[in-house]
Amino acid sequence: MGRIEELASRYQGHISAPWQRNLAGAQRTIFIIYDKTDERKLRAKLELFELYTSQTGHGWKILDFTSTFARWMATMNYREAYFEDPSDLSLKLQSDFVEHAAAQLRGALTAEDVTADTVVAVHGVASLFGFTKVSLVLKAIEQDIRGRLVLFFPGEFDSNNYRLLDGRDGWNYLAVPITLHSGALEK
Repeated sequence: MGRIEELASRYQGHISAPWQRNLAGAQRTIFIIYDKTDERKLRAKLELFELYTSQTGHGWKILDFTSTFARWMATMNYREAYFEDPSDLSLKLQSDFVEHAAAQLRGALTAEDVTADTVVAVHGVASLFGFTKVSLVLKAIEQDIRGRLVLFFPGEFDSNNYRLLDGRDGWNYLAVPITLHSGALEK
């Protein structure tokens, strides 16, 4: 069994357990932690996670962050000037872009077809790297999580500390981590 299939199997074990309904948004979040070199393999196997979710009677909605920055940048009036001097973009990245990414995720989390029994799965978070922190986006939407938020996370998890693409200081988050390391799966 490959690494992604093993992660999917561990996910299946977790998602099939009865869901607690009285959890905070951060506790309704599940991080699927995988090696950044497995991104293409993960994308090819996303349907396996969807299958395991639907087999448990839960709904599935997927969101891809891959083109979020490009779409946001395309709406900017002064984008040509930002390309000439990217440092001018830093303030907008800290506020406007975070809200743009959070609004995109919030839209998926609060869509009409999303209930307390739906998994909203998010992939492509590596494309946010260098533009914003995933932690800021998650903080903005925690109260909007109805069912479960599954975040496919290319990086590392160690002692409740998450590091995206192994490139930044991590942050502590209350999410449930699903990793290949024994004992890392917590319910």
